[in-house]
Amino acid sequence: MEFETEADSTDKSQPFEIKTEDITEHDDKPRPYLCTVCDKRFMQKGHLDVHTRTHEITYSCIECKESFPSQKALSKHKNIHTGKYKCTECGKCCKDSSDLARHRRSHSGEKPFECSVCSKRFTEAGNLAKHSRIHSAEKPYKCHMCEKAFSVSGDLSRHMKVHTRDKPYKCHVCDKAFSEPRNVNRHMRVHTGNKPYKCHMCDKAFSRSETLNTHMRVHTGDRPYKCSLCNKTFSQSSHLRSHKRYVHSNIRPYHCPYCGKRFATTSLLNLHVLRTRAKPYSCRHCSECFGRPDQLKTHLLKSHNEGTWLVCNTYE
Repeated sequence: MEFETEADSTDKSQPFEIKTEDITEHDDKPRPYLCTVCDKRFMQKGHLDVHTRTHEITYSCIECKESFPSQKALSKHKNIHTGKYKCTECGKCCKDSSDLARHRRSHSGEKPFECSVCSKRFTEAGNLAKHSRIHSAEKPYKCHMCEKAFSVSGDLSRHMKVHTRDKPYKCHVCDKAFSEPRNVNRHMRVHTGNKPYKCHMCDKAFSRSETLNTHMRVHTGDRPYKCSLCNKTFSQSSHLRSHKRYVHSNIRPYHCPYCGKRFATTSLLNLHVLRTRAKPYSCRHCSECFGRPDQLKTHLLKSHNEGTWLVCNTYE
């Protein structure tokens, strides 16, 4: 095995170390072996195997039980609980100064990174780099198993699970399996009811920091998700997706099992079904529903001029 040969040539008394140049992503050397946890790539499988073991050692936060792959990552996370890097405008706590600086741009509206092709601006350099691939059609992240390529490393990581299907970490309560140990700890809050992330403005508590961050927009009025078609803004990305599908798209994937009518969102479908169950006779021209067939016939005559009017002749 190639890796064993290299290991034999090193000093047995010293731990095997991966050379820095083996994991650098800024040159053209082929690195077919991908770590599905952190997206680092390696030229040799043996180096990947050694690197993978670093993820097996985890450091847990005593506050929220979330796990991290290194002591450094845990130390940064603890700053969220201590409030060392706290936003003075909304109270959000960040893990370090750079994270806080990025967050502050959500209040100031500052977007210092500009695309040289279309002049679109971004709050973070990483987002600009991802956007630039739209123009270049560059897909630098390649799967070594099926040769699919992606423009974003996160997309490749999600794709790799199609091949590995590796979920070695199981919940001891319900046997649900996860690909990373920190996801097990996060999932356990479903069973324990632990909600370590508390809002300092209304005392609501949440099991995940992401949910707390989303909740804070109730207080700040922040609506970062903007519709590109009508400029309407939303506090959550899911609300923006529903808006686009309902207002700007003719796609209506949800259909009523009683009358076959189609809807853009599940909430509209559920509302319709509630009405239809009590009033099973629905009009095929509009959304009206009726409890009796004669009521439907009357509606069709009056509103849609469908059917035959009953004419009574009076003789003197």
